[in-house]
Amino acid sequence: MTTVPAIHEADALVRRFETVRGLSLALAAPLSDADATVQSMPDASPAKWHLAHTTWFFETFVLRDHVPGYRLHHDRWPFLFNSYYEAEGARQARDARGLMTRPTLDEVRGYRAYVDAALVLALPDLPGAARALVELGCRHEEQHQELLQTDILHLLSRNPLEPALWPPAPKTPVAMPGPTGWIEGREGPVEVGHSGAGFAFDSEGPRHTVWLQPHALADRTVTNQEWFAFIDDGGYRDPRHWLSEGWAWVRSEEVEAPLYWQKRDGGWTRFGLDGRRAIDPAAPVTHVSLYEADAYAAYAGARLPTEAEWESAAAAHDPAGGNQLDAAGPVEPRPSPGGPAFFGDVWEWTGSAFRPYPGFRAVEGAVGEYNGKFMSGQFVLRGGSCATPRGHVSASYRNFFAAHQRWQFTGVRLARDL
Repeated sequence: MTTVPAIHEADALVRRFETVRGLSLALAAPLSDADATVQSMPDASPAKWHLAHTTWFFETFVLRDHVPGYRLHHDRWPFLFNSYYEAEGARQARDARGLMTRPTLDEVRGYRAYVDAALVLALPDLPGAARALVELGCRHEEQHQELLQTDILHLLSRNPLEPALWPPAPKTPVAMPGPTGWIEGREGPVEVGHSGAGFAFDSEGPRHTVWLQPHALADRTVTNQEWFAFIDDGGYRDPRHWLSEGWAWVRSEEVEAPLYWQKRDGGWTRFGLDGRRAIDPAAPVTHVSLYEADAYAAYAGARLPTEAEWESAAAAHDPAGGNQLDAAGPVEPRPSPGGPAFFGDVWEWTGSAFRPYPGFRAVEGAVGEYNGKFMSGQFVLRGGSCATPRGHVSASYRNFFAAHQRWQFTGVRLARDL
């Protein structure tokens, strides 16, 4: 028989689950079936796929594996909506997700409703291990909520009409930030990684000691105005600033500015989920690759922080603060009214490779494939963005992307040696 404390715990988890699932539907609400089906590049996935894949996660790892007698909504859909879990068998190729004109968007919404009803009904009687998977599934869906927004943004940017998903948000004028200030970091041995309290992804641990040399971090991220100067000074044309791979990428891709920037009528504009607008020079620069971030740091006589330097500095700040996602609607980095902010607005590139921490072990089973298999050829980003659901990140949270990728809200914080 279920105990009263377990019922209370279940009630809180149900509310958490329903809130997360509701936000995903709200983010996708303005989309047509065609909007939700098309795939604009191999790195992005259709909105319909995001909505179904996050549902497949709950259906597979919670309902199928922990609820006796549960019947799959459709026995062929696991092939369509498995992402990369080899233990779960064959799946649709990632670059072919946009070919799935069926099921329709409404049918995917029906799939979500079917799984949601079954999970809410089953949750009070789920064992602790299954409830932990529900929490993991909620965190997983929050990651896909950010991907949903950035993938839609990329898709709409390829449409010559440059349609807006949302009307622009009201803006309060903010003065240009002053010159970069510097926060002197700790030196010597410091502890980094998840402390063990509360939720964390497997890649955030084990907690361990690293040695920091004397250094300082910028008290804010690089602004659009500063990036204008980089462009005007020939930053994209000067190989001295660039890593060899980065310089080859700039030339082969003919990169001249951050993604979604265009010069029109003599001024720079950017495309966002609210359409094409003039660039706010005081806002943090975003949609830049690791190559661009590293080149700008070299141009500025600085470098990118290591992830340990970043985490050590950010640990004293509120991870739920800053400009993060609270509800469906327009998102964009915005100027800070002042004071160091380590969370929100833009993911901050670090110079650290995404590799396992000392003592890392993947968990048993298919969910053990969550992060460990990607610890090669990627760089760590920290801090969350304007599209990250509030409460999702922490000081120890490790995001990761390949050096050339920039369709996420990625930006730059400088560091320097002392």
